[in-house]
Amino acid sequence: MVAKRLFDLCLVILGLIALSPLLLLIAIWIKLDSHGNVFFLQTRVGQHGKLFKIIKFRTMTMNNSGIKLTIGQDQRITRAGYFLRKYKLDELPQLFNVLKGDMSLVGPRPEVPEYVAYYPEEIKDLVLSVPVGITDNASIEFRDESELLATSQQPETDYIQKILPIKLAYHQQYVSERSLFLDLSLIMKTLTRVFIR
Repeated sequence: MVAKRLFDLCLVILGLIALSPLLLLIAIWIKLDSHGNVFFLQTRVGQHGKLFKIIKFRTMTMNNSGIKLTIGQDQRITRAGYFLRKYKLDELPQLFNVLKGDMSLVGPRPEVPEYVAYYPEEIKDLVLSVPVGITDNASIEFRDESELLATSQQPETDYIQKILPIKLAYHQQYVSERSLFLDLSLIMKTLTRVFIR
């Protein structure tokens, strides 16, 4: 665990230094594109069930409510938001979550409490026994999740019954196989998928 934390901190500090001009440009773009805050905060469930606020660049209009999922060409998404989501740039502020210790670079992707409530108890204990992460195999596999759910008549039900069990299987696999080498390979795999897009 100490080695993983040091690994995270080294990469995050280097990443924040290198990406600081890009982060500033994105922040300015969001402010110019639509009214509201630059950042979006949402409660997620972290390691051992601890709640924390995940940080993202805001990609939706302010004061929206309703389903927790984003589906297809969601009318709430701003013009800048479509681009940021497509290239996963809205996820970059989560580097601050890693710096703070709420998250790791790699680990089971944290869910909102409403969906964690659907985790079978024994699986929940296992999945939440390790730090949650920015990326993992489930995130890579379902990187186009909103498009997959766009054709559903009951997207939230389909997410809970069809997608969530697959994600949990990936999470369990990560917990059983986790290593620094696996983390590095998943980071490279994530970057490759983003650049290919």
